[in-house]
Amino acid sequence: MPIGDASETVDTLYPYYRLQEAGFEPVVAAPEKRVYQLVMHEVRPGWTITREWEGYQLAADVAFTDVDPEDFAGVFFSGGRAPEYIRDDEDLIRATQHFFDADKPIASVCHGVEIPARADRVRGRRMATVAKCQFDLEVCGGIYVNAPCVIDGNLVSGRTFHDHGHYVGPWIRLLEEWQAGKSQAAASAAG
Repeated sequence: MPIGDASETVDTLYPYYRLQEAGFEPVVAAPEKRVYQLVMHEVRPGWTITREWEGYQLAADVAFTDVDPEDFAGVFFSGGRAPEYIRDDEDLIRATQHFFDADKPIASVCHGVEIPARADRVRGRRMATVAKCQFDLEVCGGIYVNAPCVIDGNLVSGRTFHDHGHYVGPWIRLLEEWQAGKSQAAASAAG
């Protein structure tokens, strides 16, 4: 789970705990191994733009430079403002490209799309994202779908935290299928 300062709190913590509930060990990666400030985003009545408040803090387990994507079953791209600031990190781009190229389970919500878009991995892919990121997706060759859950092969996406109940479950099922396939391959190789 790549994050940075200003990753969205609900976008990050909801899948973090759902992964634990499903028996997976979420690993938080960031530009450096330290504590990051999450934020809460919401468009309040009377506002036409997103308002931001400080949310919880979350410690990164590993820096992007130390991530070996071979060690991970999948990736989750959280929303918030962080993707705009971390998307140019060469190590994050390298890891993102690996997850797409290896056909591992990938999930994205809200501004999370900015990372795979920057890594040139959304071309021809159908994705949901917050409406204001439709341009970011389409200018990089992706196809915007305004739905609470969009599944395009190994890629599952939602628009905002309001969609978590629709797309996180299908992504976790892909992780479980990937894990089962890996276990079967290991058993076949051993036997």
